[in-house]
Amino acid sequence: MDFLNNKSISELIAFGKQKNEEYVNATPFPSAYFDDFFNPEMLREVLAEFPSIGKDKSDIKYENPNELKLATKGEYRFGEKTKAFVHFLNSQPFLEFLQNLTGIKETLIPDPYFEGGGFHEIKPGGYLKMHVDFHKNKLTNLDRRLNILVYLNEDWQEEYGGHFELWEKDMSKAVTKILPVFNRLAMFSTTDFSWHGHPDPLTCPPDRSRRSLALYYYTNGRPAEEVKSGDGDKIVTTFAARKGQDSARMKFFNGFVNLVVECCPPILIKTIKKFRNT
Repeated sequence: MDFLNNKSISELIAFGKQKNEEYVNATPFPSAYFDDFFNPEMLREVLAEFPSIGKDKSDIKYENPNELKLATKGEYRFGEKTKAFVHFLNSQPFLEFLQNLTGIKETLIPDPYFEGGGFHEIKPGGYLKMHVDFHKNKLTNLDRRLNILVYLNEDWQEEYGGHFELWEKDMSKAVTKILPVFNRLAMFSTTDFSWHGHPDPLTCPPDRSRRSLALYYYTNGRPAEEVKSGDGDKIVTTFAARKGQDSARMKFFNGFVNLVVECCPPILIKTIKKFRNT
């Protein structure tokens, strides 16, 4: 199957080297997005396999002041075309492209369990507030270093919203807003300072939804300056309210969760994660 749009594997790897400086120096933190990156016909076949999320007992429904979204778990909900595609995204050539692009020195390792990844869907009125991701994969204990998002939304209009936002490290403002249009590949390096999200309720028509495929990449160890002291083993996502824009309920919820995370042993933290993901 031809996964790439008018690129050979060798050209893909060279493209990573070519875009390295641009990626590393992006604001507000290392990131990039590319349009028409994949073979569009192949990607439409993946889109045709997008499941009705919420119908299977393994699906995850996030419903709390920080998140209103749906996600699959693992790869068992993937169709054959999707499996082939994500296996390519976890393959040696694609990893070499990512290594060249990001400049991450430690060897990148894919996540075959799709912990937190897979198909994501946000329906009208849904959102994902500003956050930084968990740092450790609870299954492998590896360090999370890179997120990629493949958007699957054909004919997506600006007024539908759903922009993927990257904010300043001090959470003072959004620097980059990325519309989730079809065949757009977005990626960024995950640290304690990479604040990102889709914070405003989705305004698309009732028969539409914001669909994406997410994959995360890890290393065995990471530079100490990427995380705050004592944060390196964090297995929960940290959310933050935008000044004057988010509710008091959200702030109270986050304060409670963060307090419990700081005070409780890991076994109880895992229980909190289950409480958050209904």
